[in-house]
Amino acid sequence: MGKRKEKISSSIAWSTPDKISVRGLDLPNEILGHMNLGDLAFLQLTGRKATPEESRVFNAIVITLVEHGITPSALAARMTYMGAPESLQAAVAAGLCGLGTVFVGSMEGASKMLYEALPQDKLGTGVDLDALAVETVEKFRARKMIVPGLGHPVHKPVDPRTPRLFQIAAENGKSGEYIELIQKIQAVAEEKSGKMLPINATGAIGAICCEFGFPWKIVRGFGVMARAIGLVGHILEESENPISYELWQRAEEEILETSGPGAA
Repeated sequence: MGKRKEKISSSIAWSTPDKISVRGLDLPNEILGHMNLGDLAFLQLTGRKATPEESRVFNAIVITLVEHGITPSALAARMTYMGAPESLQAAVAAGLCGLGTVFVGSMEGASKMLYEALPQDKLGTGVDLDALAVETVEKFRARKMIVPGLGHPVHKPVDPRTPRLFQIAAENGKSGEYIELIQKIQAVAEEKSGKMLPINATGAIGAICCEFGFPWKIVRGFGVMARAIGLVGHILEESENPISYELWQRAEEEILETSGPGAA
């Protein structure tokens, strides 16, 4: 065993018989009725209150990620709930497990890409963003990897969430070199691939998170916290207007028609 620390510590929260403190603020009297959910999430992550401008941008980020229809994560949650209706939390967890490099979690990849191309200590030093964009795209092409944060199976030529997110960021002092860089990366990627590759919502969010200075390793967590809200909504609807059983039966029928005994 390694050497034990003298004391263990946490600066997030503590309780006494008559008090609950979160990041140094009294929960009943300084948080309840004073903060919305996004502001509390910002406090939890940063240890300080968001400014009004930061609040608008951060809330826009997490709200964007709550809902996007019958996505794979929503289907996973609904199907799990069908099989285990006594365990709502398992259904939510099942939906959250699919937030990876393809869905929602790609915001982590976008922010990591931007930080690697433009470290924070290089901001404001006159770095050639056009050259960085070309270099970044070439690296991904050489590895035959998709550029995170670009492209969408439905929203083309523009993801409607992206310009609005960038507008909110600009209106509130959070539009800088990282947003400019991902826009340049998009232009280069489209030119070199000959494909339509809009900056998707997670790409926009990844860039805005870099403007905040959030560590890339925590950025996917914003999607996790937001999508959990959306999945609870899907599970409630599933309990009132179920579709999972029908989807299961249709899949069985079509597979039997195409692959089962006697299939053409």
